[in-house]
Amino acid sequence: MCAMPSEPTELPVHALAAAIQQRALSPVELTDALLARIARYDGKLHAFVALYEKEARLAAEAADKAIRAGHAVGPLHGIPIALKDLIDLEGRVTTGGSKVWKDRISPTTATLARKLIAADRAWRGSSVGSLGIAHMAGPASDGGGQSAASASGAKE
Repeated sequence: MCAMPSEPTELPVHALAAAIQQRALSPVELTDALLARIARYDGKLHAFVALYEKEARLAAEAADKAIRAGHAVGPLHGIPIALKDLIDLEGRVTTGGSKVWKDRISPTTATLARKLIAADRAWRGSSVGSLGIAHMAGPASDGGGQSAASASGAKE
């Protein structure tokens, strides 16, 4: 029989959601743990194009206050996410995985991102492969998403 991991970065999302709902884990604690893991591994993985730590912490604090006040928006409220570097965030660099667009500032926010923001999600960044935290790098089919997911604590 396997014991549940003690680190929040090792838990599957359903266990994280339950822990936040039961107040055994706060969105702030989870966000800090994920940011620490990203800081530890991203130098090697290069999974994130941009990391918005301040915004991620502010979103986590707001989610924590809302949840403690009994105003959880849904089952994933307080779970931080990263957005692929194909999803526009107004005023943020969105490269779409292209060096040609390394300085391209998004003129608008994509519908997907607007809906996630409206759902009061906490953001880690954007990845290759967040909206308060980061943009992830890399094409979806290169396997980079798996490395990025592993760095952020996601499970396959």
